[in-house]
Amino acid sequence: MNITVAGTGYVGLSLAILLSKNHHVVAYDINQEKVDQLNKDVLPIHDSYAEDDIKKNGLLFVATTDMNEAFTKADYIIIATPTDYNDKANAFDTKSVDQVIADALKINKTASIVIKSTVPVGYTKKMNSQFKTDRILFSPEFLREGRALEDNLHPSRIIVGGEKSRAEAFGELLKLNAVKKEVPLIVSDSSEAEAVKLFSNTYLAMRIAFFNELDSYAERYDLNAAQIIEGIGYDERIGNYYNNPSFGYGGYCLPKDTKQLLSDFKEIPNQMIGAVVASNDIRKHHVVNQIIARKPKSVGIYRLTMKTGSDNFRQSAILDVIRLLKETDIELTIYEPLISSSDFEGIRVYHELDEFKSRADLIVTNRWDEQLLDVKEKVYTRDIYHID
Repeated sequence: MNITVAGTGYVGLSLAILLSKNHHVVAYDINQEKVDQLNKDVLPIHDSYAEDDIKKNGLLFVATTDMNEAFTKADYIIIATPTDYNDKANAFDTKSVDQVIADALKINKTASIVIKSTVPVGYTKKMNSQFKTDRILFSPEFLREGRALEDNLHPSRIIVGGEKSRAEAFGELLKLNAVKKEVPLIVSDSSEAEAVKLFSNTYLAMRIAFFNELDSYAERYDLNAAQIIEGIGYDERIGNYYNNPSFGYGGYCLPKDTKQLLSDFKEIPNQMIGAVVASNDIRKHHVVNQIIARKPKSVGIYRLTMKTGSDNFRQSAILDVIRLLKETDIELTIYEPLISSSDFEGIRVYHELDEFKSRADLIVTNRWDEQLLDVKEKVYTRDIYHID
């Protein structure tokens, strides 16, 4: 089977690595630097599972910036390009997906085109209608950043929306390449598959927001949040998982997916969807107020990354905390080894941890790290369980 994956971020690369074990795979990207890295067996992202796999097997696919080389012989063209949320338009920016679809249909007249990028509900149906085809499918991904390959090998479920025979064939392809057996396969219309992605992520965001508000309450009244969460978790309807407080949900998926769903609800009576988005903003303001109440002259921000084991800090909750703190007179510094420069948004960045520790009256971190153990008395975090 010849498979092309367009886009070499977390989603695209994990799929390329997974499928290349049994098929001929080409990774297509417009970024020449990333393509060159991949052809030298160097991952441009951090994924420990994928890195271990590459050490054992190397990369089994080829990467290219040539769309004709990528698309011409493909049986499947999988699209995993970015769809950032445009706050002015109140919608995903699907231009990269639009372009790949147009190019793929022009170059290849038979391949199934599978959208893995998150798109608005109704997008796939609209594109099939626009191009007068039934070859475009949508298959949502449910991957954790930094563990994308592991999640593709052990999927909770596989969902494919679109023309039934093509959707079933692609679903079976993913099942055959998974390590986990007995994976549920759901074949649906494309719009329902798109809705599953948005509602799934909004539910996860809602759960994060709930436990963050519980933690805000506990902090305000000097209660033990861990004991409250433990007591709640023994109810099997609630469960003892996905309940660790943080400074707010962040990363690539949850912020944009919740905003897109809220936008889709603009003509539908709702309260909860909007409350989830608002709660995340309120939590960051609460965190900043708690920091200010400690009256530090200098605050050190330990790591900008969204979660432990990630190399990504886009939409990280700590970034909004920083921007709010910049409106005060508190001196700010940052420790972030992933930033090579000595400045981030006008704030000094330290690369020596001991120097960073010595400069700050209060160290603020979204996620606890054992490297802070020697200064734990001046660390502010709401990370109870030391897990993501």
